[in-house]
Amino acid sequence: MKSLVIALTACAAGTSFMTPAATVGAGLGATPGNVVQPEDRAYPGEIVLSVDTSDLDRRIVRVHESISGVQGDTVLLYPQWVPGNHAPSGPIDRIAGLTVDAQGTRLAWTRDPLNVYAFHVQVPAAADSIEVEFQYLAATSAKIGRPEITHDLLILNWNEVVLYPAGFYARQIPVRATLTLPSEWKLASALEVSSSAGSQTTFKRTNLYSLVDSPVYAGRYVARLDLDPGGLAPVHLNLLADRPESLIVKPEQLAAHRALIQQAYKLFGSHHYAHYDFLYSLSDEVQQKGLEHHQSSEDGTSPDLFTDWDRTASARDLLAHEFTHSWNGKFRRPADLWTPNFNVPMQGSLLWVYEGQTQYWGQVLAARAGLRTRQQALDQLALTAAFYDKQTGKEWRPLQDTTNDEIINPRRPMPWRDWQRFEDYYSEGLLIWLDADTLIREQSKGKRSLDDFARAFFGINDGSTDPVTYTFEDVVSALNAVQPYDWATFLRQRLDSVAKPAPLDGLARGGYRLVYTETPSDYAKMSDEQRKHNNLMFSIGLEIDSKDASIVGIMWDGPAFKANLTEGDIILAVNGNAYSPDEMRQAIRNAKDSAEPIELIVKSGERFLVTHVDYHGGLRYPHLERDSATPPRLDEILSARR
Repeated sequence: MKSLVIALTACAAGTSFMTPAATVGAGLGATPGNVVQPEDRAYPGEIVLSVDTSDLDRRIVRVHESISGVQGDTVLLYPQWVPGNHAPSGPIDRIAGLTVDAQGTRLAWTRDPLNVYAFHVQVPAAADSIEVEFQYLAATSAKIGRPEITHDLLILNWNEVVLYPAGFYARQIPVRATLTLPSEWKLASALEVSSSAGSQTTFKRTNLYSLVDSPVYAGRYVARLDLDPGGLAPVHLNLLADRPESLIVKPEQLAAHRALIQQAYKLFGSHHYAHYDFLYSLSDEVQQKGLEHHQSSEDGTSPDLFTDWDRTASARDLLAHEFTHSWNGKFRRPADLWTPNFNVPMQGSLLWVYEGQTQYWGQVLAARAGLRTRQQALDQLALTAAFYDKQTGKEWRPLQDTTNDEIINPRRPMPWRDWQRFEDYYSEGLLIWLDADTLIREQSKGKRSLDDFARAFFGINDGSTDPVTYTFEDVVSALNAVQPYDWATFLRQRLDSVAKPAPLDGLARGGYRLVYTETPSDYAKMSDEQRKHNNLMFSIGLEIDSKDASIVGIMWDGPAFKANLTEGDIILAVNGNAYSPDEMRQAIRNAKDSAEPIELIVKSGERFLVTHVDYHGGLRYPHLERDSATPPRLDEILSARR
């Protein structure tokens, strides 16, 4: 494998959207788009950043920057390509009120017409710094965007509240940041605190890369739990909630989260952080998300995670997934996803490793730690396998092409998710890695597994936080070192093929087969209740919102599709009776022994329609059934390591 320096230099050199120049940037009147390429050299000044989040009522975040080290033609960049999002998703539409001053004089700025994330400023020769001010206008309602600020908690992503000079690697730009919070709030972050006074916290000097990689969660109701007492590197679970009762964690629940840390160490044999903080919002009001960082993760779920523990298993692989990213994605990183700053385009060709294998280990570690039971893990895998067993989009679009999805569609709603495909590198990627794991176990007669790959590939350089990049060839070489096989062909066939069956060989080799019955698993029922959905995708090809009876998912070319139903239609009646989930299920049962189609009255936009679904296959829900003719390799995979 190439050295890190060579790999990173090659990645930067391969980026062509920026035009090299001798100055820090392109000034007023310069050629549009002439923004200097970043160089790996020390920045001659620093950014002193002050962020005030105390205006809760209006969700206005006020930003002030003192930027030294700029002279003459200068370009200030707003972060565009956000790590973890794999997309040009920097919310530049949310900034307003931008002013730039030097020595008390207002300076004119102009936005680059070809690169709207770049602002050109002519800095006077006598000035030794500039003062930049603007506001970040967080969403005031769900109609505008995902809420980041409520009256009880907030999420601060530093990439949203900083402008930085072009021409330098982000890791070379020093930053001293100060944050003002609402009175009596507490915060959690991987950033180390230098001082605090009242509602103001000053963090230790860091670099721009580390700052952006270290978000802040803050709130009125906060709890901090030690997940590795006495460990070499502190690991904490920071809970922030809408109300204090959501913060009550029972001993057995804490034990499962502590077990996650130990099971990850047993898998990877290393750690790549000085300390790690899970930032976990338990809220119906603020955005629920999962986003990886090197020494922390942004996580969010409903307020009842701990208080209604027996009904929230479907959410319990999130922390395991994001924790795995500290090894896979942040430390070991695809070469084309590493960029020198936040305005060089990323490429996601290896997201089926970055996200797909992380999805695999996230679900495996959740089972090994006891965050899910083995049966719950099997039931989740059955749902995943069934989706790809029935999915139609693979008839025309290869999995490899879905690695472009974050750039094509940054998670906007889609009318035909099943046919269009979206981010299938996550869960179809999981199935590919299950296939690889069971194949290694079979070929080595149980002596080796994908665990050995994880330790050898992600476990190197214990304690180091410096990213090490990898290529497709590196992945193949590491697999061959664990178990000789034609891994390049194995992977390319699964990544590049169309009109092929779903990659379910891992289930069969793992000792299980996918079957369908008329009764959902307890886990599937729990998942539907949590999401407030009625999942009938494997029978009539519909998923229905339980709150308003609207169609939220439909299988391309399935029975409901052929009845001209579509996403957004609202089902009013089933066979002459008012719609309810039970009424729909009973109609499907009755149709199994009848030649008559299921009659639906539907509101489609402003029209009311009567349509008929010609389906007679009964209710169908996926399960995994044990095949005693094959060793229970899947059970071994899900078992805790001792």
